[in-house]
Amino acid sequence: MKIPNVIKRAWKWFRTPSHFAIGTVLIVGFAGGIIFWGGFHTGMEMTNQEGFCIGCHEMRDNVYEEYVGTIHYTNRSGVRATCPDCHVPKEWGPKMVRKIQASKELYAKAFGIVDTPQKFEDHRLEMATREWTRMKANDSQECRNCHNFEYMDFSTQKTVAASVHDKAEEAGQTCIDCHKGIAHKLPKNFDASKEFKF
Repeated sequence: MKIPNVIKRAWKWFRTPSHFAIGTVLIVGFAGGIIFWGGFHTGMEMTNQEGFCIGCHEMRDNVYEEYVGTIHYTNRSGVRATCPDCHVPKEWGPKMVRKIQASKELYAKAFGIVDTPQKFEDHRLEMATREWTRMKANDSQECRNCHNFEYMDFSTQKTVAASVHDKAEEAGQTCIDCHKGIAHKLPKNFDASKEFKF
């Protein structure tokens, strides 16, 4: 197969040392870096959309339907927390780590581990525990992007909530310590009696 002359000339020009060589490398490297970063960032943002989450994961008929019935979906203020708001950190480094961890979910879907509602329920406690552990480790950062002890006015909360939030703050607890099941139902094997210790 004969290579067209334009390609041969371009390749020769690119490979021939000249005073343009370093400039060419810098310009091509800079442009390539911008294109790569822009494409990578765009791809990451596309995977950070609710539609992607419920389209690719075994979520649409399971946890998404549960979430639709919660205050995080519809409320008096009109502020909605979507899947990525609660499950993907906003900071770049932790976001990349979370995306890599999420590949396990894609693996489970692709290989039929959670591809039916029954299989999903069978693995729900394991998946929920993994997510709770992650949130505990980062001090419920995704929750605290919207809710924060520091800005809570306990005097406007119901008496029980104010008391519990005050004790939780003093005990160094984080949101997920008490608010498991806030947007999704709890796994059938979850033991609630071990929760709420102050």
